[in-house]
Amino acid sequence: MRAFCVTAAALLCGGSPIAADPLNDLLLPPASALSGGAYPEKFLYFSGFDLWRSGGSFYGGLQWAPGGLNQDGFTLKLLLAQSSYRYLAGSTNIRGTGLLGAVLPGWRIKRGAFEIKVFAGPDVQNHRYSPDDPGNGLRGTHVGLRVGADLWWEPTATMMLASSISGSTIGNSFGVRGAAGWRVMDRFWAGPEMETSGDVVYRQYRIGAHLTSFKMSAFEWSLGAGYVQDNSHRSGVYGRISVLTRR
Repeated sequence: MRAFCVTAAALLCGGSPIAADPLNDLLLPPASALSGGAYPEKFLYFSGFDLWRSGGSFYGGLQWAPGGLNQDGFTLKLLLAQSSYRYLAGSTNIRGTGLLGAVLPGWRIKRGAFEIKVFAGPDVQNHRYSPDDPGNGLRGTHVGLRVGADLWWEPTATMMLASSISGSTIGNSFGVRGAAGWRVMDRFWAGPEMETSGDVVYRQYRIGAHLTSFKMSAFEWSLGAGYVQDNSHRSGVYGRISVLTRR
C-alpha cells in the first residue's frame, strides 16, 4: 500500500459478527533488484481496495527494512484500514463500519528463491453500527495482538507460489490466502488464488484469479477477481486492486 488509508473486515453476518481478517490479501512480491541509484531500497508503500457483495474495504501502509528490502533482518509493517459491511441481527439489517490500525515488527528470511516474513504486534480496531447493535461484541474500540506471515517461492524462473496468513485476538479473526502464478511476457504473474477468512461466527470462501506485480514506471499493480460465498449461503463476485512502490 502506497499512501496511508484503509482495509479490513469481510462481510459479516449472524447475531454477533466478527470482522474477518484484513491482511490476508497482502501478497507482496519480493524486491528483486534496485529500481535505481546506488542505495538499497528500504521502504515499500502499498494501498488498495477490495469489494464484494454487501461490503468493501480500503487499506494502506508501508514496510520498512532499515538494512534494505533485499536483506534478511528486521522489517516493520504499518497498516491502516477502513471497511463497510452489512449483516443481519435477527431480522434487522445493520450497516457496520470498521477502522483498524496495526504496528507489526517482524523479520525477513530469504534462502535462494524462497522468502518468508513473520510479523506480530498490537492491533487496534473500532466498530460502529447503524442502527446500533448493543449485542455485538465488536461494538466500540478494542486492542489486541495480531500475528502474520507472508511467503513467496519461485520454484522455477517462470512459476511462483505465495501465501499469507494472519490473525487477531480481536474477535479471533483470521485469514489465509494462497496463490500460484506463471510469468507472462516477463511483465507480471498470473494464475489462480484461493482464500478463506472469518471468525468463530462468520466464514467467507473465495476462489478466483490474480494478476500480480504488473510494473508501470515505479509502481507495481495487482488485481484479483472471482467467486465468493459465505456461511450464510450468500454468494457473488469479488474484485480487488492494489498498488505498491519501493523507495
